[in-house]
Amino acid sequence: MSSPVRVPSTSLRAQAYESFQQQIVQANIHPGQFISQRELMQLLGMPLGAVRELIPRLEAEGLLHTVPQRGLQIAHVDLKLINNAFQLRLLLEREAAIRFTTSVSDADLLAIEEAHLQIVRRARSGTIDDSLLSDATMVDWGLHDLMIDASNNELISDVYRINSLRVRLIKLEGTTLSADVLLPAMEEHLWFIDALKQRDPVAAAQRITHHIESAHRRVLGLPRPEMPWSLETLK
Repeated sequence: MSSPVRVPSTSLRAQAYESFQQQIVQANIHPGQFISQRELMQLLGMPLGAVRELIPRLEAEGLLHTVPQRGLQIAHVDLKLINNAFQLRLLLEREAAIRFTTSVSDADLLAIEEAHLQIVRRARSGTIDDSLLSDATMVDWGLHDLMIDASNNELISDVYRINSLRVRLIKLEGTTLSADVLLPAMEEHLWFIDALKQRDPVAAAQRITHHIESAHRRVLGLPRPEMPWSLETLK
């Protein structure tokens, strides 16, 4: 009888980390939440050994920490975390936007723009339901991820991925993509896409800065900054 195939430990750790990321994206893990190793194992669907090996990585990345006699606590969202995460996001994405103006192809830009316009059309033609919000979130984050990865720098992509998990935790706390912010978010993206189509790195940097600062202000409960562009032009 043949022996069972053993899955390498490194592969299990990678799977556990990927599952942890998905739990944040799907809002199954919340900021400040306490969770035991066994509960985390069940949530991730991974063996306890892989979870124990995952914990030091998550602690090093600031995504959770061990509280004596209480267990593991998911990163708590406070003003310092919010400001630091958005400052880092701005530094990474502004530079990536400048590079993206010359690296992204015309065909990819058309596809990106059409994906956003489809979300806008769906929002205008019917009810903004959970399905639409989910699709809009994928389109929203998809553009940011694509822009970062286009830099072809694994170090930058890794730092961005870790920080994006912090930002997603922050969004779970106070600024998920909701019916109220869907169209404004698409408006800001399309304004940014317009700068990419013009191959204007200065405008692209200014507009991605506006978009990130708008999201930052929304988290803090501050009014959205005005912008000289509107979805009304798409009617």
